Amino acid sequence: MKVFNWPNIRLALMFAVVVFLYSFTAHKNERRKLKAAMVVFENETSPFIRPETVNKLLIENKTDAAAIQKVALDLNKLEKSVNKNEMIEKSEVFVSIDGVLKAVVKQKTPIARVFTNEGSFYIDYQGSTMPLSDEYTARVPIVSGEINGQNRDDLNKLLRFVYDDAFLKKNIIGIQILPSGSLKMLSRDFNYTIEFGKTINVERKFNNYKAFYQKAVLDSSLYHYKNINLKFTQQVVCTK
Repeated sequence: MKVFNWPNIRLALMFAVVVFLYSFTAHKNERRKLKAAMVVFENETSPFIRPETVNKLLIENKTDAAAIQKVALDLNKLEKSVNKNEMIEKSEVFVSIDGVLKAVVKQKTPIARVFTNEGSFYIDYQGSTMPLSDEYTARVPIVSGEINGQNRDDLNKLLRFVYDDAFLKKNIIGIQILPSGSLKMLSRDFNYTIEFGKTINVERKFNNYKAFYQKAVLDSSLYHYKNINLKFTQQVVCTK
């Protein structure tokens, strides 16, 4: 069988032309300049950080994205630079087909605000700290008292539990950490104090509280209580 016949030669030439055109187009595309830079916040209606701030990180403080050639971009470096911002949980940086440098950004999710002698900050859903924002203030429980290596993990789990529960998220507005490690909580709509106790049996205690609340709210007796004790998992003890 002949190897170098006309059909094989024509096929090889066509393949070479395709490779050349692809290489030429890719090289020309790399030399093109960007059209613009764009920041998209993922599922966020109230950004804690201004898009302009992220945009500056994308174009590395250059005047205009249109001055940057595609070949000069290091997308991995840009992504790491954006992710270093204390407001951002993660980001994805890429160049669209039409030449726009885009950053799809997921902000950190604050679940509590902590007050200390040194200042105030948020705790996010992952348990890390997050600075306050000049753009937006999150409506989350206020935490006071000492957070340390012994109680941090349990406290973070409790805060996530409150955040994920629609009823608790709406009703619990304050959490005080006592020197003993026990917790006291404040309700949004009523003046009583919730004695939660240690951060154990969290789900059981909250379920007891919700069951008690749903029953007591019907006869308006919640307005007469000063203290709701959830320390005992078998019952809710109330003081007027």
